[in-house]
Amino acid sequence: MDIPRTQPDRKRRRYIQGGVVGGSLILLTVLLGSLKPAAPTVDSPWVDTVRQGTMVREVRGPGTLVPEHIRWISALTPARVERIFVQPGTAVTPGTVLLELSNPDVQIQALDAERQLTAAEAAVVDLRVSLANQRLTQAGLVAQTRTQYLQAKRDAEVAETLAVTGGLSRNDLTLARDKATELEARYDIERQRLDLLAAAVDSQLAVQRAQVQRLRAITNFQVGRVNALAVRAGEPGVLQELPLQLGQWVVPGTILAKVVQPGRLKAVLRIPETQAPGMAVGQPASIDTHTGIVAGRVVRIDPAAQEGTVTVEIALDGALPPGARPDISVDGTITIDRLENVLYVGRPAYGQPNSTIGMFKLVDGGAYAVRVPVQLGRSSVSTIEVVQGLAVGDRVILSDMSKYDGVDRVRVK
Repeated sequence: MDIPRTQPDRKRRRYIQGGVVGGSLILLTVLLGSLKPAAPTVDSPWVDTVRQGTMVREVRGPGTLVPEHIRWISALTPARVERIFVQPGTAVTPGTVLLELSNPDVQIQALDAERQLTAAEAAVVDLRVSLANQRLTQAGLVAQTRTQYLQAKRDAEVAETLAVTGGLSRNDLTLARDKATELEARYDIERQRLDLLAAAVDSQLAVQRAQVQRLRAITNFQVGRVNALAVRAGEPGVLQELPLQLGQWVVPGTILAKVVQPGRLKAVLRIPETQAPGMAVGQPASIDTHTGIVAGRVVRIDPAAQEGTVTVEIALDGALPPGARPDISVDGTITIDRLENVLYVGRPAYGQPNSTIGMFKLVDGGAYAVRVPVQLGRSSVSTIEVVQGLAVGDRVILSDMSKYDGVDRVRVK
């Protein structure tokens, strides 16, 4: 007997299979959503260990060696370069003639000044002779008036004697007396003139001598301008610069040459203004000339910053290494302070002094690093003080981690 078979419901099977697949996808999505994103990988970062002890605060900057004493030789008069006798790099003495200038007008002015001085000196001589002659003439007039006065006085005495005996009239006696009185007054006036003339001699000569002194100073100045046409070094040293060419015209104030003393050098450093706080005169320093290290000390700090740097002058106490010469590039390090018993670590590429930053500390044996807040303190060239957030022995990443600002955990490879 045949038994009828029931055909399976294929549509229902499809629904069941679709439900199973959909449930699996939902479950997988939930599981994936609950997973944390994989930590990014950092390749070969710069790592340092937190230490405790003495931290030396230093600042560093580039600079150059410059002479302690520089003599700039400038033009006193407008002139033309005729001859150049010495080239840069040559040792010179104070009397060494470096170059020769020419200007006919300067020589003419000097000759005219000498002529005026000679005329003024001749005028002094003439005035002295003239005043002496006037004095002698007045002295002779005084002597003549005195003789006349004494004669009139005797005549008056004789007239009085004759008048007593009746041998002379009263009118004649009066005339004799008046003449004696007049000559006495004239004699007194002429003597005053002589005294006045004698007193005026010195003052008149002093005025003329002052004029001579002024003309002599002008002449010396003009002669000095002529002498300056032969340009001399002025002091011993080495001629460093002479930026002129034959036939070149120079005006007053133009720099003609530069003479330095190569054995007396100092370092001029350019310290970033962010590192300048804490520097003071007298602090020790070391200068790397790339052929040796020279000890020194800070002698001057520029009060103003220029283009983000502060100029610092370093006096060199030690002997200069071979090859040290003016204008060579050097690197200088200045010791500011010594911090005793502090936590410190290498200076990170992204941290600033006296700030709080996030630093990645190595964990899990160095396989991973997690971000921790770290409070930084005072800084040096290559180290920085750790105030809070790290302990002795912690290893942290010092490399620039700015591209990982969005994560708190990285994998170290």
